[in-house]
Amino acid sequence: MQEWCYNPIMTTDTAKMLEKELRLLYHVTETVHSLELSEVLQEIVTVVDEVSEADSIFVYVLDSKKSELILRASKNPHPNLLSKITLKVGEGITGWVALERKPVAISTGASKDSRFKYFRSLPEDSFEAFLSVPIMTKREVIGVINVQYKKSHIHSSMEINMLTAIGKLVGAAMENAQLVEETMALKEALELRKIVEKAKGILMKRKNIDEDKAYHIMQKESMDRRKSLKEIADAIILAESLG
Repeated sequence: MQEWCYNPIMTTDTAKMLEKELRLLYHVTETVHSLELSEVLQEIVTVVDEVSEADSIFVYVLDSKKSELILRASKNPHPNLLSKITLKVGEGITGWVALERKPVAISTGASKDSRFKYFRSLPEDSFEAFLSVPIMTKREVIGVINVQYKKSHIHSSMEINMLTAIGKLVGAAMENAQLVEETMALKEALELRKIVEKAKGILMKRKNIDEDKAYHIMQKESMDRRKSLKEIADAIILAESLG
């Protein structure tokens, strides 16, 4: 029978590391639920940053209808690129991770990997080390977390396992937040349609024109004035109410 041996290392550095991991995982389970999608994604970035201390963190969200991964959150500010950088599932390392549902860890020369997809607008793509893990629900992949380092970095098994665990823990919260976001978008679309229909009715009656002509007038006003269609419709309804 193998005897248990007291290991002083387990009670110091390793124990502290495990304590930190448990604390962070508990923090994830306590904070990411019941948040809007943008808040969930930013919380993911915050937690991953504490775990990895990486120079760059990206969170991609899967649009299952288009089979496309969309950049939605970043540690470094990229306001003009969020929701504009996209990858097909299977494209680049990020797309490979989503397709295979497996993490990828590259300690140096990440851009030389045959799967790497380079974006000129992202300076982080020139960084040396790269770690990518899937964000999972019980049924499927719904996103990918990428961390990058400017210099070579050895990804420990503990680091990889920790980020993989985070990817699994936040999956359900992200899925719920996506459903809320989609529901709100649908609600806003229906409300916009009602407002546009009302404005069209006003124009049709006022100018004695058909529906297509009324809509064309609204579109032209929207383009000429650089206003949204909703703003034009609201203005028409307001003018009518004021007589």
